[in-house]
Amino acid sequence: MDEKFLREFFKRDRLARLLGIEIVEIGEGRARVCVEVQQEHLNGVDLVHGGTIFTLADFAFAIASNSHGKVAVGIAASISYVSPARGGRLFAEAREVACNPRLATYEVEVKDENGKTIAFFQGTAYRKKEPLSL
Repeated sequence: MDEKFLREFFKRDRLARLLGIEIVEIGEGRARVCVEVQQEHLNGVDLVHGGTIFTLADFAFAIASNSHGKVAVGIAASISYVSPARGGRLFAEAREVACNPRLATYEVEVKDENGKTIAFFQGTAYRKKEPLSL
């Protein structure tokens, strides 16, 4: 699938745009995204909110699972938070683990700008027959 098309397509993700999540890299079955942590991304104890981290990982998962040009929607996702994040830039890198005509599985690792692992995410996508369109 054409990277330029995918970048245009994912500009439509209003939550990612609201949170300031940016696409760094797209490839077949993979994606890398990032966010610069702002005050609005923090929870009540001044750590990056788990919802921010989950959304960052989920956005990478969405891009990677749709990178084949067919509509793919998440049907299951789980996350394990292994270290707190306090600020700076966070990166989520998704990679395809298994893919068949209907189901595909992805792993996403979230790291801070120093390479410290923050969370592990796993998602399963249902792959529809319809092509992505703008």
